[in-house]
Amino acid sequence: MEKQLTEKEKMLAGKAYQAGDNELANDRLNAREIVFEFNNLPPKQIKQRKQLIKKLFGKTETMFYVEPPFRCDYGYNIEVGDHFYSNFNLTILDCAKVSIGSHAFIGPNVSIYTAGHPLHQHLRDQEHEWAQPITIGDSVWLGGNVVINPGVTIGSNVVIGSGSVVTKDIPDNVFAAGNPCKVIREITDADKDFYYKNFKLGE
Repeated sequence: MEKQLTEKEKMLAGKAYQAGDNELANDRLNAREIVFEFNNLPPKQIKQRKQLIKKLFGKTETMFYVEPPFRCDYGYNIEVGDHFYSNFNLTILDCAKVSIGSHAFIGPNVSIYTAGHPLHQHLRDQEHEWAQPITIGDSVWLGGNVVINPGVTIGSNVVIGSGSVVTKDIPDNVFAAGNPCKVIREITDADKDFYYKNFKLGE
């Protein structure tokens, strides 16, 4: 007879699950304890905050910085690459894996949601949920107030304009913006030349 999956196993497998399950509730409570401590440390206690993030996240590299306040559901489903920076009020509902590459810049008030609920009220009333992973590539900048919905993949070398709601995958090397978020144009060497010329870089 096939072993019955726990609600946590269902969640991590992308199946419908019930978040009120005791194991998941305890996992969220443990994350909230760490997040509470992180958000309430004095500003100069940078090393202590870094250690708490290393304890909370599933994977970190050497260089990362998370501005408080920060919020997440579980923490263990979050993986960030090297030279990661997130500004104030980042929220990650990490019921599924959230993988973020190296050299990521996250603007203030960004929300990353892997969790979803059924459209039909009958299933919602029974407290069913589901979650889909989110993947964000290397050298990505998410502007302030960006929202990323479940199941989205954002490529590398991408800029998402502030206030955008990302509902579909975004390819590499583009600037995208809007609600819903759409590709505006490709990012090219002309963009680099613009900054060298107008901001006197290298002088």
